[in-house]
Amino acid sequence: MANQSSTPNQLTDARISPLRLRLIEDMSIRRMSPGTQRSYLSSVASFGEHFGRSPDGLGYEDVRAWQLHLIEAGLSTSAVNARITALCFFFRVTLNRRDAPEMIPLARAPERLREVLTPEEVARLIEAAPGPKYRAALSLAYGAGLRVSEVIGIKVADIDSVRMVLRIEDGKGQRDRFAKLSPLLLDELRAWWKASRPRVYMFPSRMSAFAAARQSG
Repeated sequence: MANQSSTPNQLTDARISPLRLRLIEDMSIRRMSPGTQRSYLSSVASFGEHFGRSPDGLGYEDVRAWQLHLIEAGLSTSAVNARITALCFFFRVTLNRRDAPEMIPLARAPERLREVLTPEEVARLIEAAPGPKYRAALSLAYGAGLRVSEVIGIKVADIDSVRMVLRIEDGKGQRDRFAKLSPLLLDELRAWWKASRPRVYMFPSRMSAFAAARQSG
């Protein structure tokens, strides 16, 4: 049961912010994505709220108790591990407790085979796209193995039709990389470009504006 102590939680109490600022600085120094930072802040704050105390006043036994609480509450293994990973970072980096990785174990997730679409199913999926923009975007995601965030971040200048490669900036792990570009995929992208004449991003949207801000930051 949560301890209803009156000790203020520095992650949520607006009057006491040094701990929150320190955690944000630690994440920013390591160039963690905005989404990861929000997730970590939320997890660490929830940890403190559960016990009614500031997180820096809690220990590994409290982490264990909260982990059991999350499991008993019915959260999935991945959801529990996401929260515990945030606590591991908080203890190891922000609180400088170097033994945190050994003291805060993650639950082992069950390994399941993923369903793989047949080429015919993929073709039907792409053909069912509502318009040439989405057909080109789906073709790009499938043909080059890109994530959604990578597709919306592709610029016209990233397509190299001479070397037949595609430049992906700020991909997973905030790394740049190249992907192969097939002649069929190049034709699909050219058809979309001729139809819409995008200037910077191949698929302009509010999300591509977010991608631009992330890459410039």
